[in-house]
Amino acid sequence: MEKITSLCKRRGFIFQTSEIYGGVEALWDYGPLGALLKNNIKQEWLKSFVQARDDIALIDTPVIMHPKTWEASGHLKNFTDPLIECKHCHARFRADHMKEGNFVGQGRAKEKNQCVQCGEKEFTETKQFNLMFKTFLGPIEDESHIAYLRPETAQAMFEDFAQVLETMRFKIPFGIAQIGHSFRNEITTGNFIFRSREFEQAEIEYFVKPGEDERAFDEWVESWEKFITGLGVKKENLRRYEHKKENLSHYSKRTIDIEYKFPFGWSELTGIANRTNYDLSQHSKFSGKALVYFDEEKKEKYTPYVIEPSLGIDRLVLAILIDAYEEIKGGRTETTKSTKGEEVVLKICKKISPIKVAILPLVKNKPDLVNKAKEVYKLIKNKFYCQYDEVGSIGRRYRRQDEIGTPYCVTVDFETLEKEDVTVRDRDTMKQDRIKINNLIEFLSGKLDL
Repeated sequence: MEKITSLCKRRGFIFQTSEIYGGVEALWDYGPLGALLKNNIKQEWLKSFVQARDDIALIDTPVIMHPKTWEASGHLKNFTDPLIECKHCHARFRADHMKEGNFVGQGRAKEKNQCVQCGEKEFTETKQFNLMFKTFLGPIEDESHIAYLRPETAQAMFEDFAQVLETMRFKIPFGIAQIGHSFRNEITTGNFIFRSREFEQAEIEYFVKPGEDERAFDEWVESWEKFITGLGVKKENLRRYEHKKENLSHYSKRTIDIEYKFPFGWSELTGIANRTNYDLSQHSKFSGKALVYFDEEKKEKYTPYVIEPSLGIDRLVLAILIDAYEEIKGGRTETTKSTKGEEVVLKICKKISPIKVAILPLVKNKPDLVNKAKEVYKLIKNKFYCQYDEVGSIGRRYRRQDEIGTPYCVTVDFETLEKEDVTVRDRDTMKQDRIKINNLIEFLSGKLDL
């Protein structure tokens, strides 16, 4: 994890929020490369689950909703973690983490039930701490104007169920999708972007007829796992964990987490839940509006069950970076013969890599080469996210691009000036091809599947 966090800061993937003021715990900024990587992941998600399907519609809703939403959903009552406080140093912990000796991001106690801050063993009684952030709507800050930042994107999709059904003329089964920010005032944070207080989710609420929910649930588990491995996460680093009935959330009939083997151990990457008809029934009850489906053919009315595949984009970013990270002892001598020590290569799946192509003049002190390289850069930058780099030796520049995951480096050399072709180097194989400049976009598009 230290190597990943160091790389992310050094190369512009992820920074700590408000770092110039000492930072803010569990809040993160995505830098130039991280923002591109994250956006590429979201675009692939949209392609897979909205563009490629005829039964799922995308919505985009605010992070503040009507306060009744959270009463109906059960969040005001149930969205809590057990909190205890050290009587000596007043550090606060999740009681279940204390019992297990598991303090993510805060170090690890020498023994269970011992404060990791001061080593004492006296704690207050456990109390339930609600994880939602409170705010106020309007200029008056009183009980009647309290609102909450959403802790999940799901509830807006339930509230919009009837409107999406009508406007899109859907029939059961169908889904509503959303990507957006959620907020949780976590007691215990840590392990970089694994557990943050603001994070981004990609969720689908898939509405099905009761009795057809088990089959739909199994299909979504398969689809969700296939999507994750399709972005380069290694199958051997994934496993399924089915929650025991006694540990299920209040709304869930069945839940399976797809866990990832992080450097700090197996933990949830994403989850799929069978929420039954709990949410639609609750919002119908609290709003007085019927959230039901009428089957015209069978002339029957029912409240659909909901299958919810939910994905934390930030955790997926972390898993992708971890699986892509590779250290090569002694460097990659095929391209950097003078390299000593260790080279880092970030083998990010090519379709989501932040920079797709780097344009490199062989040397920067030859105006003809530099001008030609800039011509090539201008030619292809409207098609691909590109980076022009002329600083340092060609070997050093290859290494820089390897370290940020750039799949292809295009080198403009003296032969280019004579033959109008360039060298294209593959990040993973280090194979080099001579390609005519006129054919460069077509060649790269085929390689990048664009």
